[in-house]
Amino acid sequence: MITLLFLIMTSPGVLSSSTQLAAIYPQDPAVRIGSSLTATCSVSSELGMHASSLYWTLNGKRLSASLYTVLSPTALSVTLPPLVGSRQRSGDNLVCHNNGGHVLAGSCLYVGMPPEKPVNLTCWSRNTKDLTCQWAPGGQGETYITTKYILKYKLRWYSQEKECEDYNTGQPYTCYIPRDLALFTPYEIWVEASNQLGSAVSDVIYLDILDVVTTDPPANVHVSRVGDLEDQLSVRWSTPPALKDFLFQAKYQIRYRLEDSIEWKVVDDVGNQTSCRLAGLRPGTVYFVQVRCNPVGILGSRKAGIWSDWSHPTAASTPLSERVMGGSCDSKSGQQNSTLRRDLKQFFGWVRKHAYGCSSMSIKLYDQWRVWLQKSHKTRNQVLQDDKS
Repeated sequence: MITLLFLIMTSPGVLSSSTQLAAIYPQDPAVRIGSSLTATCSVSSELGMHASSLYWTLNGKRLSASLYTVLSPTALSVTLPPLVGSRQRSGDNLVCHNNGGHVLAGSCLYVGMPPEKPVNLTCWSRNTKDLTCQWAPGGQGETYITTKYILKYKLRWYSQEKECEDYNTGQPYTCYIPRDLALFTPYEIWVEASNQLGSAVSDVIYLDILDVVTTDPPANVHVSRVGDLEDQLSVRWSTPPALKDFLFQAKYQIRYRLEDSIEWKVVDDVGNQTSCRLAGLRPGTVYFVQVRCNPVGILGSRKAGIWSDWSHPTAASTPLSERVMGGSCDSKSGQQNSTLRRDLKQFFGWVRKHAYGCSSMSIKLYDQWRVWLQKSHKTRNQVLQDDKS
């Protein structure tokens, strides 16, 4: 309303400035969506104008005279039909004019809804050093008028409540507590929402910082070939450096995709090892690989941590298969290959299925079979060349 009054006092079309010769009542009201409102514009007799010569505008649009009521020679009211939500957070502009179009007085209408109880309050701590909390507005979320959210927290059973101050995280409904957090002691955390029409409080959550720890993505992710095995890649990485001094049992996940695909395949059974063999891949194909970490049981916590972000994608390609690079026109060789594939089809399918992920036993069997098969191909090709010479 301060901005509106400033415009009224400085605009060339304003009739009065230093002396208030007109006023609107109620001034800057807040009303619920669907409500009706009657506002009155009263003018000073010094202006020498009759109320019947005045008119109203809402957000710059002239309102129908059928909505007006002349209450006295110096007072004109307007009754607005059921209102919809305000077009802007700063309110809708209801203005009273004289017959020449000059602004006599103005009022801001705040049409909206009281906030509902905030929901889905969750928090996480990066490397036990800070705390970030995020929530969602209750109900449909939209109140149409400015709603203030305050995140509050306190140590359970004692200490005074504090307010989170850093809401400039780049994410809506998020607040960041950068320091001065206690470990091994649970916190009570909640969110209060309020606007001109009411207030609401979220459910209180209870958490220990150590139970909601996340960390940086694993560092030094390297993806390389496994010798000449055309359908495998080796992935290695380092433990997140920020947690190197903490006692915890990490869990890792890997995901990978083809260069020309947007669908990721996830390997869940990596455990706490910092290397993994991906098997059953396409020969001669570029893959993108990412790794993430979950710090489980940090400093004795009995709860699983929170998954980190994925590491930056690392690319590597599988070797091109010799069968793809150069085929043989020898019919006997083709028959031998067909027989070999048929005889080993069941075994190959079983090994290929169980080699998915990082299972060391199946990988060993799979490696032995692949090495033997490739050697047999090389031997046959060498025999064919000797025969031709």
